[in-house]
Amino acid sequence: MKFELKTENENNSKSFSQFLVIFFLLALIIILCDVALKLRTISRNHQIEYNCRLLSVEKSKPQFKQISRLSNLKSKQQIWEFCREFIK
Repeated sequence: MKFELKTENENNSKSFSQFLVIFFLLALIIILCDVALKLRTISRNHQIEYNCRLLSVEKSKPQFKQISRLSNLKSKQQIWEFCREFIK
């Protein structure tokens, strides 16, 4: 007759490894979200700088609209002042 005893050590190690996997996945998700938000900010700043440079060369209505959409400024005077500060 064969007699086996199951120990609690296997269950503890499995639950600990599952906890570690979940912890690392959550940490990875948080890091990737942070990187995505930072890339969004960098991209937005690059778009504003590019459009301000285009506006300084070509003063067209679509350029004003695009900068207004990106910067939430409504008047042309505010956009001009914003672009002067941004290009410096």
